[in-house]
Amino acid sequence: MADLAEMPGVRGKLTPDAPLAPLVWFKAGGRADWLFEPKDADDLAEFLRALDPAMPVMGLGLGSNLIVRDGGVRGVVVRLAKPMGAIEAIDETTLRCGGGASGIAVSSAARDAGIAGLEFLRGIPGTVGGFVRMNGGAYGREVADVLVSAEIVLRSGERRTLACSELGYSYRHSELPEQAIVVAATLRGTPGDKTAIQAEMDRIAEAREATQPLRTKTGGSTFKNPDGDKAWRLVDDAGCRGLTIGGAQVSEKHCNFLINTGDASSTEIEALGEEVRRRVKDKAGVELHWEIQRVGDRA
Repeated sequence: MADLAEMPGVRGKLTPDAPLAPLVWFKAGGRADWLFEPKDADDLAEFLRALDPAMPVMGLGLGSNLIVRDGGVRGVVVRLAKPMGAIEAIDETTLRCGGGASGIAVSSAARDAGIAGLEFLRGIPGTVGGFVRMNGGAYGREVADVLVSAEIVLRSGERRTLACSELGYSYRHSELPEQAIVVAATLRGTPGDKTAIQAEMDRIAEAREATQPLRTKTGGSTFKNPDGDKAWRLVDDAGCRGLTIGGAQVSEKHCNFLINTGDASSTEIEALGEEVRRRVKDKAGVELHWEIQRVGDRA
């Protein structure tokens, strides 16, 4: 592991051999060679410019849709913490949101500003940086519907602003460069009534609580919905509801969720997902594709 302790000009927090399990929802997985929490976008850009170009870089938000494999992550994991989560209203329908801001914070700020159309972000358990990258969505809407532009820092340290049309969005996918970090996004809604906006946010929160295993160690929706079908239905029809491998289990409440029932390893969680994929393929002839991102080395 390269020694970055003497990196010049670093203003944020740089931690060697950092455990990642506490930072992801599954509470499982290995360590990062280095964890960098930049103070601001300039700090991140300067850090990446000075970093050996051969050193891998990966962004991390809330870790809500992520399996960190047990062998850990080589290179640098960049985590945009609270200092990079500021949200400001630009005009009566537009917010500029830091990459570290959560979906809940963004939807709440939109409500306070009387901006409708961003309520669905209340149902996305991630940060702006993550859901802009993967075109996150919930309750019939997705980021591509509301994104004006994204501010990114490339692996080289170069800063760019890309219009929504330049991101190559498709279902739960973008064409953002692999190691680029989304540091801010401009989102646009429509003028709305604050009471009505809050009512819609409450409806979304109640629906999530009623249907999803939110009070467990989980990773959100595991598989993308195939065209014309629902992943949970295919998983259920294949007899996988409640299926376990070690400490990993297919949720009985919502079987497109995997949960860590106690001390599951990431190896067990990923193996369970692959077993579900195999059974669905055998039963329905449909190949499910992972929505959860899987990163790092196997143990």
